Amino acid sequence: MKDDVWQRDEIQSPCVKLCTIHPAERICVGCFRTIDEITQWSRLTHEARAAVMADLPLRAPRLAKRRGGRMARLER
Repeated sequence: MKDDVWQRDEIQSPCVKLCTIHPAERICVGCFRTIDEITQWSRLTHEARAAVMADLPLRAPRLAKRRGGRMARLER
């Protein structure tokens, strides 16, 4: 049995299992997808997935950096 039988030529989900929707930006803080993109991912075409993936790096700056927590204390 060949190893490539079960391999697919599709773009994998960018999910990093930090699934929380930012209240103001309405995108996931882990993967930067919208709720609609997350729920429709398995039904998107290869081209639609590629378009979402290309847009994700541009969305990251939309999320404000946290001000509290351990990192804020370390920066002092």
